[in-house]
Amino acid sequence: MPEITVMFFLIAVLAITFAGVSKAGFGSGAAFASSSILALIVEPGVALAFMLPLLMLIDAVSLRPYWGRWRLRESLLLILGGLPGVALGAAFYKSVDADAMRVLIGAISVAFVAWQLSGRLRVRLVKPREKADVTGVVAGVVAGFTSFVSHAGGPPAAVYLLGRSMSKTEYQASTVLVFGILNAAKFVPYAMLGMVTPASLTLDLMLAPFALLGAWIGVRLHHRVSEPVFFGLTYVLLVTTGTKLIWDGLT
Repeated sequence: MPEITVMFFLIAVLAITFAGVSKAGFGSGAAFASSSILALIVEPGVALAFMLPLLMLIDAVSLRPYWGRWRLRESLLLILGGLPGVALGAAFYKSVDADAMRVLIGAISVAFVAWQLSGRLRVRLVKPREKADVTGVVAGVVAGFTSFVSHAGGPPAAVYLLGRSMSKTEYQASTVLVFGILNAAKFVPYAMLGMVTPASLTLDLMLAPFALLGAWIGVRLHHRVSEPVFFGLTYVLLVTTGTKLIWDGLT
């Protein structure tokens, strides 16, 4: 249970609202910035566990506006790979300390920005159509693993989904379905590892309105705000927090 200070409350509100906007309106790819932000002020495991129930809440309220608009086959392939990926993430988490998690979360944050900015590389990654089923399952494994250790399953899932000629709304709806299921699957191992506790759930309940507010804003911004504007801010946040986490983990 993190210490409830004014600074923690302000940063938590910012992170939770941002996660809601990202997950409900912009494909969830940047929602993990919330965990990176929180990991600056609390232990990484605490940040991950604290965010998970709130991410699940955002998933639940985001299902209705996007219901049935996903690409079911692609979504199921990602889920098929994602579930064993979650198990791999749980096994990895048990074997590392807090500093290693800081470095990992920071590295994923910076790598996400590098991937997003490398347009040519992304075109090469998503262009092939051969063996799409295998690609989807492999992308799901990576998404499940990175989702467990840093709530950062969006980028590997996007590599696959962006190559399937989806509309913006189909892509958004598919991520809502995939990560709604993967986040629910993560809850049990998080609890078994002692990460989710009654105290953390009580704090989640207190801050749940901000998750709902973020999701409400995200759904409404989905068709109104350009993605470059939203992700431009996200990139700055991720590079800054990611670099700080790597520094803290190594020093």
